[in-house]
Amino acid sequence: MAGPLSSAAASATPRPGHALRLVAAGVEKRFGNTRALTAVSLALRPGSVHAVLGENGAGKSTLMKILAGAERPDAGTIELDGAAYAPRGPLAARRRGVAIVYQELSLCPDRSVAENIVLGSEPRRWGLFSHGGAAQRAERALTRLLGESAALSVTAKVADLSPAERQLVELARALDQEECRLLILDEPTSSLGEDEVARLFATLGRLRERGLTILYVSHFLEEVRRIADDYSVLRDGQTVASGRVADVSNEALVSAMAGRAVSSARRQPRVPGPPVLSLAELRGRRLPLSASLELRRGEVLGVAGLMGSGRTELLRAIFGLERVQSGELRVGTHRGPASPAQRLQQGVGLASEDRAREGLALTLSVAQNLTLSRLGPLTRRGWLSHGRERGEVASWIERLAIRTRGPEQRVSELSGGNQQKVALARLYYHDVDVLLLDEPTRGIDVRSRAEIHQSLDELCARGKAVLLVSSQFGELLELCDRICVMHRGVLGPARPAAELDEHALVREAAGA
Repeated sequence: MAGPLSSAAASATPRPGHALRLVAAGVEKRFGNTRALTAVSLALRPGSVHAVLGENGAGKSTLMKILAGAERPDAGTIELDGAAYAPRGPLAARRRGVAIVYQELSLCPDRSVAENIVLGSEPRRWGLFSHGGAAQRAERALTRLLGESAALSVTAKVADLSPAERQLVELARALDQEECRLLILDEPTSSLGEDEVARLFATLGRLRERGLTILYVSHFLEEVRRIADDYSVLRDGQTVASGRVADVSNEALVSAMAGRAVSSARRQPRVPGPPVLSLAELRGRRLPLSASLELRRGEVLGVAGLMGSGRTELLRAIFGLERVQSGELRVGTHRGPASPAQRLQQGVGLASEDRAREGLALTLSVAQNLTLSRLGPLTRRGWLSHGRERGEVASWIERLAIRTRGPEQRVSELSGGNQQKVALARLYYHDVDVLLLDEPTRGIDVRSRAEIHQSLDELCARGKAVLLVSSQFGELLELCDRICVMHRGVLGPARPAAELDEHALVREAAGA
């Protein structure tokens, strides 16, 4: 096993004749009892694009954070241009020439392009922020990025820019250092259209020609073919394959990403009832581009796909949180879009993938979170009956095995899995007919996951309908009667889960 990384500051001077930009060996990382990285190795060449592939949860994000200085590894060795590399933080990594652009852009929309580019290392004159110095540095970074024809104004507000232009501002901020040697891009095209992707790739091509090394995290195999020279595949926190992109087939990449054999054991098919939700060529404000499906009572319909493909936007458009631009949407006898409050009245409920910000009121109690959306049955002559509330909540705590000290405990004090159960219990208590579940088992333990799966089985037996988004393709195969795959905003046809396996889902989701 590789030894722990040294915390001492290392010289940035590469050894003579060293041919690799970055070498990582035996990198490990734990978060409590969870092992995120077990034995990761990586070798990056100067002036190349190196793609990192893997399913969700494979350890890609953790590795990128370590390289960018946002996390410290527990073991392993890393060298940058032949010198030991162990940054104490993102600023230290940037000083060594390593910058990262995360999938979720971290720009200040009410500030100018120049102010965003120099954010964190602002130029000062006489102790005050120098607007002239910021403009000069921003123009220099944009020229380095786009060439002399850079047409992005450094005085423009970021809020007024297109998604592609915001992406360029993030890239320019990463390049706002003359010695940037390694640029890490985490799913950079997830919010871009095809034309914007082409512009980004042209920019990356210019950077590569200037000797910059680009570490490119992506799920999309067609992108890897277009832009990458080399690749590495992570699976379950380990490097399982690497080499030149030109020397490997898509089938081999898919097999390396999925890895494990697919179990042939299938659940007994449910008997579906009449349709309760139908979409025809539904298009959202940005995503989805086109979605057609029919969800029937008593079934679980899964939506597979990769981050950024439009799965979350689809559920939010159905529930009324995102605008519907065109297409047909029908819930029972109700046609057309509606507000979230109207959807609840129509029997549709949504469990957001972001339970902390959208799914729960963390400072309120378990009881308040569970009953807040439906107080009517708990009132007596217009007053809330706390006795009825406690009884109702206690019954759901028992049914879903929510581990809590009692109904009055704050939700913020519960574990992630038990918080998720509270969010789902609210939908169950509301007695909705259609459950829109976005990553309902993300970040929870095996036992809680199994309990949630069992609760969904019971709901389907009662004639409820579930539209389920999950990044875990094995979970979709285990839970769902039918599965459809979303790729770049377009939802494919629903097919029986018994006819699919993980390889097929990974291949279709990645556009292979």
